[in-house]
Amino acid sequence: MSALATIGSITRPDSWDLPLFVHILGAMILVGGLTLSAVSLIGAWRGGSAALTKLGFMSLFYGALPGYIVMRGGAQWIASKEHLEDSDASWIGIGFGVSDMGFLLLLISLIIGGLAVRRINRGEGGSPSVSARIATGLVSLFLIGCLVAVWAMSTKPV
Repeated sequence: MSALATIGSITRPDSWDLPLFVHILGAMILVGGLTLSAVSLIGAWRGGSAALTKLGFMSLFYGALPGYIVMRGGAQWIASKEHLEDSDASWIGIGFGVSDMGFLLLLISLIIGGLAVRRINRGEGGSPSVSARIATGLVSLFLIGCLVAVWAMSTKPV
């Protein structure tokens, strides 16, 4: 057996490239949106800035939510291509678990954030409210979960 045949047998088929790219692109957008949101909300919490509060929640809505949708769609697509929908692999379980729980955290953060931004727009409170602080914690928790999922997808523990 030649060296090229050996190398060829350990690589994935070309038909998996697009679904994997879509999944990774969505994950990168999601993590970027969550990071921008967390940093903005933490800065708003410490400095009392209404503009940073708005930036934090807009980055959730315009960055993290679309990134989540693309990431999750790509995950289902690549799992289907690789015939891993019913797999018991721990890294797949970690990825789907973080994704499912993260969607709940993202949804709650978006609702709480929308209420906080509406309150700021009405002039009822310029500094970050208790709801904004709760959302900061939820976003940070989801971001930590995403980093754990990135570790699991990269190392594929048994």
